[in-house]
Amino acid sequence: MKKYISKFHYLTQDLPHRSHVEQTAIACKSGANWIQYRCLTKSDSELIEELHQVASICDDWGATLILTDHYHLLDQVDAQGVHLEDMQADFNKIREIISDEKTLGASANTFEDIQRIFLSGVVDYIGCGPFSLTKTKPNDYPLLGINGYAERIAKMIVSGIEIPVLAVGGIKIDDTEPLLKTGIHGIAVSASVNLTDNPAEAFRDFYKMIY
Repeated sequence: MKKYISKFHYLTQDLPHRSHVEQTAIACKSGANWIQYRCLTKSDSELIEELHQVASICDDWGATLILTDHYHLLDQVDAQGVHLEDMQADFNKIREIISDEKTLGASANTFEDIQRIFLSGVVDYIGCGPFSLTKTKPNDYPLLGINGYAERIAKMIVSGIEIPVLAVGGIKIDDTEPLLKTGIHGIAVSASVNLTDNPAEAFRDFYKMIY
């Protein structure tokens, strides 16, 4: 079942001064059609309570809601899918759990990651990165830069791999246009919106660059 995948994924994050609910409301009011709820600091009961509020906002604005990793909560909250950050996850097993109706995204760094995810036959899109240094999700993966995405897209074309790939990790507004020219499907951002003085304006600036 082919799913709609937005070209602009907005990720919430754990912030001391702004809740995930507030972040979601700001993004939706600014035109977001794809929200990825990424919370790493709460228990399941706390997550569910907050997710009901987040899902209500997304529903009011017609935005797709994706959970980061917490696929076991999909039967308890009104979300449209899950994004797996574990590159070694058993995608087929998780697809069986969440059903074909839900959107399934996966993270990748190398072309081999992309190839493995694609060959699983059950993943709807790939978040590939990091593009550059990011403090939102600290890791030791090689930074891809513009050339890294161009190389991966070129290999995908040669190999006949067709799946939406989004650049993620440390992307700033000036990176948007050159990234899109590599042939990627779109971008995912978090800190470049959330840590600005005016997140609504930052979101709209990204949106204009993409659409």
